[in-house]
Amino acid sequence: MKVIVAGLPKTGTKTMNCALHFLGYNRLYDYPENSYFLHKQWMKIFKEGPTVDLLRQMYDDVDAIFDTPACFYWEELAEAFPEAKIILMDRDEDQWYPSFVKQINAVNSSLVLRLIQNFTLMGISRLNYRWHCFALCGGRSCWPFDQVTLLNENSIRRMFRQHNLYVKERAPKNRLLVYKPSDGWDPLCKFLNVDVPEVPFPHKNKGAEMFEEYRKTNESVKAFERHLVMCMFFYAALVAFLVYKIFTWF
Repeated sequence: MKVIVAGLPKTGTKTMNCALHFLGYNRLYDYPENSYFLHKQWMKIFKEGPTVDLLRQMYDDVDAIFDTPACFYWEELAEAFPEAKIILMDRDEDQWYPSFVKQINAVNSSLVLRLIQNFTLMGISRLNYRWHCFALCGGRSCWPFDQVTLLNENSIRRMFRQHNLYVKERAPKNRLLVYKPSDGWDPLCKFLNVDVPEVPFPHKNKGAEMFEEYRKTNESVKAFERHLVMCMFFYAALVAFLVYKIFTWF
């Protein structure tokens, strides 16, 4: 592990993901990768707490980690990987909260995502994982529709402030960069000791459209979709078989 992005969702984490990719960090674990590859390990962490050995086993060959649930465990990850840099994505609270609500609404309105979550074996097997992640962010959901509901605006805003303040106070100053995407390449590249790339600084997920882009580019999301297609074929075949049996019975 080289970089721990401690910023909460909708603080610019997808932009940072893209920026680090430009800088040569190739093995990046965001929410989809954690859900696809490591949900069982995270369930163990949710139930028993993290250990240095487990975190090292999970992320030893990963370059950087982002988003929920990892951002809430940045301190334990920093202990497990003492050489890793810590980046806190900083954003104005009054801009962050409506953007966060918009992201939740985008998740709730995605038909493909709803089908994956509720009608595939992969999706159903990760129900408890998603519930824990939503709870960390101040939300809740329940099967069969897995609709996310944010509990209380004041408590979510308080969580945002407390999280950011805690990172700023507790992270070693020589390992921490408090960063906004508007800062551009220079402070980021200086912090990571890499050359500034000859490309414009990226800006991702501005309109909470990241899932649609992930459907085209993210291998974990593509794997979930392939599983959905297989399940839909299975359900169609099962329905056809049952209809056939009903008609032949009479």
